Amino acid sequence: MSALDAALGRARPAKAKKRKKSKARAVSTEYNLLLTATLCLLAFGAVMVFSASSTTQVLQNGGLADSAYYLQRTLIVGAVGLVIMHFTARHGLVAIRRLTPVFLFGSLFLLLVVLGAGQSVNGATRWIGAGSFQIQPSELAKVALILYSADLLAREPKRVRSIKGFMPILLVTGAACLLIMVEPDMGTTMVVALGVAATLVAAGVVPRDLGKIALVIGVGVLLLTIIEPYRMARLTSFLHPSNDTEGAGFQAAQAKIALGSGGLFGVGIGNGVQKAFYLPEAHTDMISAVIGEELGLVGILGVVGLFGMFGFAGLRIAQKAKDNYGKILVAGLTSMILVTAMINLFAVMGLAPLTGVPLPFISYGNSALLSCLFAVGLILNVARGGTASAAKGRETRSGKLRVVDGGRSPARERSGASGARRAKSGGGSGGNRGARSARHGGRRRAT
Repeated sequence: MSALDAALGRARPAKAKKRKKSKARAVSTEYNLLLTATLCLLAFGAVMVFSASSTTQVLQNGGLADSAYYLQRTLIVGAVGLVIMHFTARHGLVAIRRLTPVFLFGSLFLLLVVLGAGQSVNGATRWIGAGSFQIQPSELAKVALILYSADLLAREPKRVRSIKGFMPILLVTGAACLLIMVEPDMGTTMVVALGVAATLVAAGVVPRDLGKIALVIGVGVLLLTIIEPYRMARLTSFLHPSNDTEGAGFQAAQAKIALGSGGLFGVGIGNGVQKAFYLPEAHTDMISAVIGEELGLVGILGVVGLFGMFGFAGLRIAQKAKDNYGKILVAGLTSMILVTAMINLFAVMGLAPLTGVPLPFISYGNSALLSCLFAVGLILNVARGGTASAAKGRETRSGKLRVVDGGRSPARERSGASGARRAKSGGGSGGNRGARSARHGGRRRAT
């Protein structure tokens, strides 16, 4: 080997290593962006939950001991959620994919249980459990449906070519949405439908097919709105907000007053007035209005910026996922969280009807917080290069199966076979070379 060849041989691995390092740095950057956005939203949420709930707690109970009640529960649940997120980010993507049927049927079963033995709050039956231990099955169903959709579409990518192909996803999602609507919870139903739709888009579903499905869903939602008086009242108050400010439009009107009172920089954390009985459920559904009043437009833009950072990092992670399952799963989970935030912010600003959807990571809600942190853990796992491929194969970005364990490369098989043929037919040095080639091919197959 000449000196030039030796130099080139050393240069090529160096360039390859450099490319690998740059790619690792890019993935690490998106991992850090997503983690930073999540932790910032969590910390900000704890502050705002305390600010939104402490005044009401003091006025209702007449003491300072209960002012931090919701803050304490948020911190405890947040700590548990961070442990789940950390574990999921480092381990368990393969196990979670295998357990997808358990998650799916478990969440559907709990949706049935909540209708028969659930806890009713403000006319809605959405929780099961007793005391401080309560869960909201619809929050678990959101993640379970995206896990199921990603698994099915990654295993059988040809299903996206027709509505008939991904009909199982539509049927399961429709059943879950029907159970959630009966609770009733139209807001979560919208989040589920849009989250699954984003998952289908990431898998490559034809837009025309999605348009047909959206038309059918739109007609169904309109009919459900018309037959349910409280939904019709909310729609009417959204279309004509000034007609009933003391009734159905009271909450929307008070949210606008809170946002208008905050101005550019707000009145200061803890100094808001609207949260004291004017904004129902200020620490949950209407926490965005509290942010607008106490931190002003700057606070709202800060929240939007953090969700923008979260969305950018999540979609970039989906784009760079090593297999089709990771790409579809991350795109679906990221879209689900962004859709939830968008619906909440739009409703508070009067751009959409009020639906009772919480603001992810910020609003008070144990089940919502745990499901969001579980989803973030899955996204971070993919960002670290994790895959959920089967033991005998690995899905590529195109959805095809490539054998990696216990299989033989076709190119190496051909090389070994051609060497064996040359060994049989050739003589002298040619035969020796053929025999050596056959032996090398055999060794490569063995490895």
